[in-house]
Amino acid sequence: MGYKVAVVGATGNVGREILNTLHERGFPIDEIHALASARSVGREVSFGEKDLKVKNLEHFDFAGIDFVFSSPGAKVSAQFAPKAAAAGAVVIDNTSHFRMDPDVPLVVPEVNPEALNDYKKKNIIANPNCSTIQMVVALKPLHELAKIKRVVVSTYQSVSGSGKEAMDELFAQTRGVYVNEIPAPEVYPKQIAFNVIPQIDVFMDDNMTKEEWKIVVETKKILDPKIKVCASCVRVPVFVGHAEMVNVEFEDEITAKDAKKAWKSAEGITLIDLESEMEYVTPAEIAGEDNVFISRVREDITVENGLNFWCAADNLRKGAALNAIQIAEKMIEMKLK
Repeated sequence: MGYKVAVVGATGNVGREILNTLHERGFPIDEIHALASARSVGREVSFGEKDLKVKNLEHFDFAGIDFVFSSPGAKVSAQFAPKAAAAGAVVIDNTSHFRMDPDVPLVVPEVNPEALNDYKKKNIIANPNCSTIQMVVALKPLHELAKIKRVVVSTYQSVSGSGKEAMDELFAQTRGVYVNEIPAPEVYPKQIAFNVIPQIDVFMDDNMTKEEWKIVVETKKILDPKIKVCASCVRVPVFVGHAEMVNVEFEDEITAKDAKKAWKSAEGITLIDLESEMEYVTPAEIAGEDNVFISRVREDITVENGLNFWCAADNLRKGAALNAIQIAEKMIEMKLK
């Protein structure tokens, strides 16, 4: 049996990756629609060997659609996701708008698939923030093993997380450095080429950025509300791939050897030992890959039960498109759709 699918925001970075990943994974599709704003109508996007003409989101009738993969931006999703859901479609939303809604499941299939059972409250399922996804995938096996008390994470996030304009800005600024004509920052508050920016999203009243807040509250909603999380998020001059240095304190005793054993048997994780030929992974090496990659695992001797590790993932795939599609696949597997 095939499904009728609509991709909202089909011309954006994540929308294109969703189309690509749906085709790659052979998702059972009978009918597919590429939707975007009026200015993109008539453009073509690739779906395997086919080219899909983009249709106007504003005028699209969602009746009969089974799954909507939505990534048009929070304001647009806030308007159109409920309409699609009311028409009977399951909306899997990549924006931040619905993530903390108590009636909307926030799901990473390897971590909390049971949350999908509550999707009918609004017919909307939220895809978590890209940085949250890769971290909770790494943390889940450890939490089952030794119960996590506290997490301190520093992220190193690529510009593709801000969209195509940000990627263009990095390219233009990098080229400008060599000809002494660095364009003024437009997407970011400061120069991104050959630089790092300790601000992702806006500052909040407590001086955290909204990106940091997302990691804190989403980790609690997905994994365990009792876990304390301290996050620092940094934008780096990398096109694709997010990395994180994660420090974890546990209630129970755990060793690096224990953690490695748990990760080796966990779904969606690739462990790279320091003794291997690769030694550790970087975003450049895992772009286009589906798994979360973990390396540089070591014990933290400054606390009683502590570990440090480095994890990297393709933010457009596992951090967005792939996770959304895995949610739909898991729903099918659980016979929820």
